[in-house]
This record gives sequence, structure tokens and C-alpha cells, in this order.
Amino acid sequence: MGISIKAVKEVRDRTDVGILECKQALLESQGDVDAAVHRLKISGLALAERKRERSAGEGVIESYVHHNGRVGVLVEVNCETDFVARTDEFKKLAHDLAMQIAATSPQYISAEEMPEDVDLNPQEVCLLSQPFVREPGRVVQEIIAQTVAKMGENIRVRRFAKFELGD
Repeated sequence: MGISIKAVKEVRDRTDVGILECKQALLESQGDVDAAVHRLKISGLALAERKRERSAGEGVIESYVHHNGRVGVLVEVNCETDFVARTDEFKKLAHDLAMQIAATSPQYISAEEMPEDVDLNPQEVCLLSQPFVREPGRVVQEIIAQTVAKMGENIRVRRFAKFELGD
């Protein structure tokens, strides 16, 4: 079965995965673009889960100050090597996470950090469970997992702080 360049491009645009992986997913899905995208997302989440235990001691501290100067965020995002930490893709992820925090004011990184006696919705108060502001159909954890699949390294949010004038 021949896979068109147009189909490979569409899958790549939707997943940010390499061309060869896109073509392989299309072959395994008999040319069905949606099935290939789904397959790549599942494999990306699986890859992220496998890499989760690996040490992530490098990274960046990203800042974001809202245009009115009344809200600011610092977020530490870690990866395994300084090589990945210097890439534009990693820096963009860190910046997007800082903007996410500024827009949604999470209290915790993940649901595992929430105290057991607190009755809060994790989608509202946990950064990784929140819908991503740039793509509301996906949660932040999926965005990070996609970057893990693309970079081949463990990536994690270590900590963050949000500052609001008068708060």
C-alpha cells in the first residue's frame, strides 16, 4: 500500500512526530490518518511513561510576565541533558507551561501532590490535569508526553510560583 506525502504531512502536522514514524503509523493503520494520529499519541504516552523514572537533572527556569505587568510566573522544567534543555522545542514547552500557569492558577503539579482530605477537582487545581490553553481538547500532560516522544528524554515540571500584584 502506498502512503501519500500529503497523508504523512497531515499526521506530522497533527503530532509533531518524525516523518518515518508518521509513515510507519500510516502503514500500520492502512492509510487512515485519524487512526495513525491516535496510534502515535498512544505510543507517545507509553514512551513518556517508560521514561518517567529516568533522572531529569537539567532544564530551564522560564519566566512569564503578563503584558499588564500585574501577573508573573516562574516555572522549573527539567529534562535529562543540557542538549535538550537548549533546544527551541524545549524552551517553547517551558514558556507555554509558564503561560498556562499564569492563565489557570493551578495549586499543584499533579493529583498525587494533592492532600487526601482536600475535595478539589484535579482538572482545576492540578497543572498536568488541566486542559491546555492553546489546545483545549488536550491536557497539559499530553503536551508534555508529546514532547517526551519527540525529544526522547524524560521531561517533568519540578516546581512553579505565580505572583499577582496585590495578592
